[in-house]
Amino acid sequence: MPKTRHLLPALLLALPIAAPARDWTVAAAQSTLTFKGTYSGEGFDGKFRKFDAAISYDEADLSKSKFDVTVDVASVDTASSERDDSLKGEDFFDPKKFPQAHFVTESFAKAADGGVEAKGKLTIRDKTQPVTLKVKFAMSEDKATLDVDTVLKRADFGLGAGGDWKDIGTDVPVHGHLVLSGK
Repeated sequence: MPKTRHLLPALLLALPIAAPARDWTVAAAQSTLTFKGTYSGEGFDGKFRKFDAAISYDEADLSKSKFDVTVDVASVDTASSERDDSLKGEDFFDPKKFPQAHFVTESFAKAADGGVEAKGKLTIRDKTQPVTLKVKFAMSEDKATLDVDTVLKRADFGLGAGGDWKDIGTDVPVHGHLVLSGK
């Protein structure tokens, strides 16, 4: 019996411990959330000046990872006050009625190209659609960068549906670059 008394603690120590994904804090001043649009065949760049993200990431076990991103849509900036006013209007983001866009992941997986994809749901206005992000995560000690890319269809979210906006491109490439520090 004395030998079995030490067996249980030894077995417990040998079991793998499920570690949670690492939580990261976003350095807002160094991070960007940008998009590209077209109007009458001419391209323009835009960004959101205010957004917040809760990031948990585990490269070794992607099932433990999670992104939860909230965007203040009134902070849209395209370097054109006229265009910004249109984007803040009822036909587009309408921040008085819908102040935030929200993305939350549902799953992560290795992509065919060897990269990582995050699948989740994005809500803009009152429309929620599935979205897949291409994810690039680079870590160095207690710092990291997270780059995500996707292309959204503006009509899927009712953006530009209320007026005569046929001169605006339908595809909107979106890029996020987050500078992170470990919690």
